[in-house]
Amino acid sequence: MRKPKLSQLLRFAAVMLMSCSVLLLIWLTTPLPKILAKPETKIFEQVWQTVNENFYDPKFNGVDWKVMREKYQSQATQSKSTEEFAIAINQMLAELKTSHTRFYTQDDPAYYQILGIFVPRSRELQKEITKFFPKGKIEYTGIGAFTKTINGKTFVSSILDKSPAAETGLQMGDQILSVDGRPYQPVQSFAGKAREKVKLLIQRSSEPNSQKEIAIAPKNFDAKTMFIEAQKASVQNIQREGKKIGYIHIWSHAANEDEQQLQEEMIYGRLKDADGLVLDFRDGWGGGDVDSLNLFTAEAGPSVTSVSRNGKKYTYMAQWKKPVAMLINEGSRSSKEIYAYGFQQHKIGPVIGSKTAGAVVAGRPFFMQDGSLLYVAVADVFVNGNQRLEGKGVTPDISISLPLEYAQGADPQKERAIEIVLAAVKQSS
Repeated sequence: MRKPKLSQLLRFAAVMLMSCSVLLLIWLTTPLPKILAKPETKIFEQVWQTVNENFYDPKFNGVDWKVMREKYQSQATQSKSTEEFAIAINQMLAELKTSHTRFYTQDDPAYYQILGIFVPRSRELQKEITKFFPKGKIEYTGIGAFTKTINGKTFVSSILDKSPAAETGLQMGDQILSVDGRPYQPVQSFAGKAREKVKLLIQRSSEPNSQKEIAIAPKNFDAKTMFIEAQKASVQNIQREGKKIGYIHIWSHAANEDEQQLQEEMIYGRLKDADGLVLDFRDGWGGGDVDSLNLFTAEAGPSVTSVSRNGKKYTYMAQWKKPVAMLINEGSRSSKEIYAYGFQQHKIGPVIGSKTAGAVVAGRPFFMQDGSLLYVAVADVFVNGNQRLEGKGVTPDISISLPLEYAQGADPQKERAIEIVLAAVKQSS
């Protein structure tokens, strides 16, 4: 009796094994299950759905959003790398022709910078952040240089004050050729190399013999504090013809700290004795309010004088009524553009440089399930009730071009602003 039972069991096992083999073969040879199993498919769907539910315009700026899903799904899900996937996603998002709408991965410094700006202001993000940053600290390793790609070449477009890039003599306009012999990547080239020397090969002019190697030690940037630290480090008092021209670079305008620090420097700190002032709003991030315009537009209030025991007097006024100019460029975005618009509206001082980005809607970041970040325009923005700057930007009063390629650190926009403020100081004195 035992032999028939054993035989039946063996036949049953053989049938089951054959069935599983057939199912496995079907799964391996059929493309649809493969696509559905790919993590890229889930992220693509999450990106599409997040935009579908949160984009500020229910008509998607005239774009058929469902058609975009069909158009880009295959390209995104069949991508062979994170970079290719991000390119496909951003091509789809670009169809909306709206700023503040972009997909970021951990290979992009902007990923960390956006989180550093928004996490302190969002309880929802604060709850989610520990999934991807277990220690709760948003940081990445870098050198503090922003770059632009022109004709396939990578050029330094701006440098954070007191960063490794600034302290080792890297200049705006330098072409970055390689890092430790490999192609430059803004995050991956420096990952795990904080405080270690890396070899940055650059080219300073169009001549190949201008190539030089710079030894530079990357640092860990805390995304929550990096911009306010650079703003503090940017303060200068420039001596020209017996006058003192103050200068400060507002790298990020997305938190109250930058406005508080600006006011402290202007009214009580290192800029208070300057004869004139240059406000640099080029590059970096926008996103905050424009309350500090009151420093320039408010009617002059009473001055306050304090006298110490030794008889020394200190007088201050909580408004800036001395000559001032503002610097802008195509990297001036969001609230920085509203600030420039206010400068012109109230005739506070000349706005100098090049036209702003025309990126004036309200954005919000969303975590995707793999930790990537989707930035979505969630509200339209109007100035003075009916003026829309999105897609238009602000044209400077005085246009000064800044050719970036091999600029060798030259900054004609800043120089022109200093000259104009100096002339206004001399005229008013």
